[in-house]
Amino acid sequence: CISSGTMDVQFPLNFWSGDRVKIKNESTSEPVYEPATGRVLCNLESCGTVEVDQAVQAAQSAYQTWNRMSGMERARIMIEAARIIENRREDIAEIEVVNNGKSITEARMDVDSARLCIEYYSGLANTLAGQHVQLTGGSFAYTRREPLGVCVGIGAWNYPFQIAAWKSAPALACGNSMVFKPSPLTPVTAVLLAEIYAKAGAPEGLFNVVQGGQETGTLLCHHPDVAKVSFTGSVPTGKKIMEMCSKGVKHVTLELGGKSPLLIFEDSDLKNAVNGALMANFLSQGQVCSNGTRVFVQRQILPEFLKEVVRRTKAIEIGDPQLDSTRMGALISRPHLNRVLGFVEQARKEGAKVLCGGERFVPSDAKLSGGYYMTPCVLGDCSDEMTCVKEEIFGPVMSVLSFETEEEAVRRANASALGLAAGVFTSDVKRAHRVVEQLKAGSCFVNNYNITPVEVPFGGFKMSGIGRENGQVTIEHYTQMKTVFVEMGDVDSLF
Repeated sequence: CISSGTMDVQFPLNFWSGDRVKIKNESTSEPVYEPATGRVLCNLESCGTVEVDQAVQAAQSAYQTWNRMSGMERARIMIEAARIIENRREDIAEIEVVNNGKSITEARMDVDSARLCIEYYSGLANTLAGQHVQLTGGSFAYTRREPLGVCVGIGAWNYPFQIAAWKSAPALACGNSMVFKPSPLTPVTAVLLAEIYAKAGAPEGLFNVVQGGQETGTLLCHHPDVAKVSFTGSVPTGKKIMEMCSKGVKHVTLELGGKSPLLIFEDSDLKNAVNGALMANFLSQGQVCSNGTRVFVQRQILPEFLKEVVRRTKAIEIGDPQLDSTRMGALISRPHLNRVLGFVEQARKEGAKVLCGGERFVPSDAKLSGGYYMTPCVLGDCSDEMTCVKEEIFGPVMSVLSFETEEEAVRRANASALGLAAGVFTSDVKRAHRVVEQLKAGSCFVNNYNITPVEVPFGGFKMSGIGRENGQVTIEHYTQMKTVFVEMGDVDSLF
């Protein structure tokens, strides 16, 4: 294990059949770095064909037991898992900080979201029901909502523990089992969830964790015993997963990238609008798929908005993510940090004005000197054709644009191939609903941003994905409908 503050990161990180598994062939291992310090956290043992098959077979075996249990029986185990998470909130959050680099304050919120998601779907586990249809002559038909089987979850590095819960909770509530592959950049906390499910009383193999990169993901997508793949990540990778799953006609949920618009009208409460813009751009060091990074501000209030948002951005405390006072931790990796800084430089070259930030940051604490930090950035004088406005940066960079009319704002907001989220700030309730109706985005916010209660579906339009996570509708994405016809009379044959 590796010590981190009061907590130890335990190895190995693969988990199936109820226990952690050490890979025999270590030639495929790669270093994993701690974002806050830049130190090598561990060497990742990637799963190959043999290991993936073992994990899937463990899941298949557990499924045979789990899907025959009543919804109430499944709910009891899920509630116990949620209770364990609540009791271990602080140590899971601390390890997530080591894993991801985000602030401890945000990590605690992520752990809470994971717990709430499991609690929510435990409440739905006993509500799965079909429909009875009365037919002529006493005959009738009914439908059954049945689980799919072995589901695969492929997580992203920005919310490692939370995504593992968001994908597993609805799957397990519906009677499925799961094999989960975390991002190779953040492999540490998914195995904690696997151990928690096991401790809560889940059958061995119900929730398994396989580590690895593209090759491991490909093996999972092509495995004949996998019924569904749920993926969170980039658009290019999502396309590849959809293509691979099409060969086996597997169910797919894709939660992909975004370049979301945030529209701030002149009648907005300025303080709330600024708070919303900060929440829309700087959570998790700006590494959030739903971020409202195209901030459209009506021209009449633009100077006042820029003055306040720059003042607030400069005041964001950057540094040790384990400290309660820190509001911005480290980006995920050095290559990603360089990529984000490159977007800032490109924006400057294209005519945008760097109003604050956009520079590498070195904390005063010597142990953090190798970490991947930057100052949050606000770009002014942006236009729609600039790279910073068109492409997903996935870092703490806010691009501010001005607009004159509502019609113009809506047209420009929709001028993107992506459609994950959108936001509107206005005091005019009619305008709010009128604008939201026209926005081509799956998750829209009025006078707030980046709020994701587990009771509400989350997902995108256009190239931002298909399917939904959270909310009751997700039950439909982890079940299949069977229709049963019952004849109560004689067969009326034509032959």
